[in-house]
Amino acid sequence: MSEVPEGVNFAPASRPSARPTATMTLTRDGPEGVEVLLGKRSITMRAFPNYWAFPGGGVSSVDTAAVEYFSQLEGEEAKTIACILREMSEELGLVPAPTGLTSVPLEARLAIVSDKKNWLPMAQNNAFPVSRENIKVLSHRITPPFGPVQFDNAFLHFHAGSSREVPEIDLEPQTEFTEVMWAKPVEILSKWRSYEMKVAPPVVTLLMEIERTLDRFDRNMENAADDIASRLPGRRSILFAHGVEVVPIKTATLPPADHTNAYMVGDPQGDYVLVDPAVRMREDMESLATAIDRHKGTLVAVVFTHSHGDHLADIGLLREAIDAPIWGSEYTSQSVPCDRILVDGDVLQLGNQSWKVMITPGHHPGHVCLLGDAGLIAGDMVAGIGTILIPPQTGNMNEYIEQLKRLKDAKPHLIFPSHGPVIALPEQTIQRYIDHRSARHQRVLDAVLAGTSSVEDIARTAYEDTPDAHPSLAIDQTLSHLLAHQEEGNLTQKNGIWTVQ
Repeated sequence: MSEVPEGVNFAPASRPSARPTATMTLTRDGPEGVEVLLGKRSITMRAFPNYWAFPGGGVSSVDTAAVEYFSQLEGEEAKTIACILREMSEELGLVPAPTGLTSVPLEARLAIVSDKKNWLPMAQNNAFPVSRENIKVLSHRITPPFGPVQFDNAFLHFHAGSSREVPEIDLEPQTEFTEVMWAKPVEILSKWRSYEMKVAPPVVTLLMEIERTLDRFDRNMENAADDIASRLPGRRSILFAHGVEVVPIKTATLPPADHTNAYMVGDPQGDYVLVDPAVRMREDMESLATAIDRHKGTLVAVVFTHSHGDHLADIGLLREAIDAPIWGSEYTSQSVPCDRILVDGDVLQLGNQSWKVMITPGHHPGHVCLLGDAGLIAGDMVAGIGTILIPPQTGNMNEYIEQLKRLKDAKPHLIFPSHGPVIALPEQTIQRYIDHRSARHQRVLDAVLAGTSSVEDIARTAYEDTPDAHPSLAIDQTLSHLLAHQEEGNLTQKNGIWTVQ
């Protein structure tokens, strides 16, 4: 992402209503205490690949039809409960019944996996139980505004009783999970904090709540679930990793993104820094101030990754709530006064966490990334949604590609982008960026070698494989590639005409 180039206009974006989804928190009484079921999502999944998460999915027309048929599914949460009954039968081969969890016959499960529309007629014919009894609604959560689509997720709960009475889970056939595990919340959270497990952010916060509540109810999960469900959900932390909390800030950035991620990075109980708090509106400032007040550590500085407008704050507004020094690169200090100039190789000791400063120009001069055990605070080097622009005036395509290679070599655990959700597969994602930019670089050169000479015509040829690309942005990025070829000695230009050197 970056500031939208001058003269490029986009139609005002409108957000549709949040789509309803459901997830199931399954618990059982294990030999050493309450255990929770998590599944490891396939590396091919679009959302949270290779993450441990609860089973669940989106409410479909099948679920709406089920509500119309089964009287026991009536009520406010009827569709989400119908959804979770269907999803569990598909993903786990289990369904909640009045007596506990029951296995779905293999023939029925195979049919559901092949086409979810088969679920309803089989349920109607009693191929497996359909029961909402003992399913509780713990809370609802609207997903953060990282992308153009948001989800209204119902967190449901079913306690299966003794582990001795819970059927074994067969992952074949499977559409989502490659592994499943039963484990105590405290064990899962311990592995998450040591970066041994990637756990979906909403799962982390719910596990924390379960663990806190179990302590108050003598490890009785049914009573703990009743307590969680009875309390109104407040504003909760969005934890991308241990020591990385995100607060989305509304900004004028490149669509489809319309927010910039501000990050609280460092020791959750000690020193931390606030990265890119790009507040321009009082509402966002108040949200940020609430998150800072909720944090149990000490804010030691504000860090700006670079000086594009969708990353810098209204300093006057920021100072109303935050009295902390500002850190940035030498180039960033030309736009905002910096109390400390960050240089490549600096190590920020933030309580019990260390974060290395990496100066990564290419997208913008003096661009700062932070690398720690949790992963990479990536700024605008990569994005969780949309694309990254390399401005012809201040960017450098050759440097950008070289810095991407450097970031890939660092092998980060996760990537925390400035726009979009956390990136679960860092090395694959960075390599995709390198391959994409390198291929476009070659297409631009090939266009000139074929005799095309104006930027507009070169862009039209180089972007033939991307017909949906915004014409003005295609021209803008083509110019960045042309300038990089000129720097390499491949091309030259005179009076706007590009030719081979």
